[in-house]
Amino acid sequence: MIVLSKEKLPIQREQDVVLFRNRIKELATKIGMSLVNQTKLITAASELVRNMLRYGGGGITHLEIVSRNSIPGVRLIFVDEGPGIKDVTLAMKDGYSTGKSLGLGLPGAKRLVNEFDIKSESGKGTTVTIIRWKNGL
Repeated sequence: MIVLSKEKLPIQREQDVVLFRNRIKELATKIGMSLVNQTKLITAASELVRNMLRYGGGGITHLEIVSRNSIPGVRLIFVDEGPGIKDVTLAMKDGYSTGKSLGLGLPGAKRLVNEFDIKSESGKGTTVTIIRWKNGL
């Protein structure tokens, strides 16, 4: 995989989410991603960035345009230094929630993207990486 561009955006408060979402739209448009795939990417990213704010106390997002086999995509990396997720396997199941939500966030976000990776360590934080390819491969 080749990284064609990259930038960081800190997420510390709710207002940062709007800038973040707008920047994702710009990157997705730049690579010619369809509106349907843009919507899937932005929806997944919105869920993950809100989790980062709610459970991780904010953090840093990395926004990248990547290419694999000449196919462009947008890779987003969410890094927080919050309490971490005690049981990632359980957190990835539909209906599981530690808050007062429906528990569809993480598994729902995973379904909306082409690649999804989560690493979490109790007391050290969580890193989630997602990729949505231009043609939704």
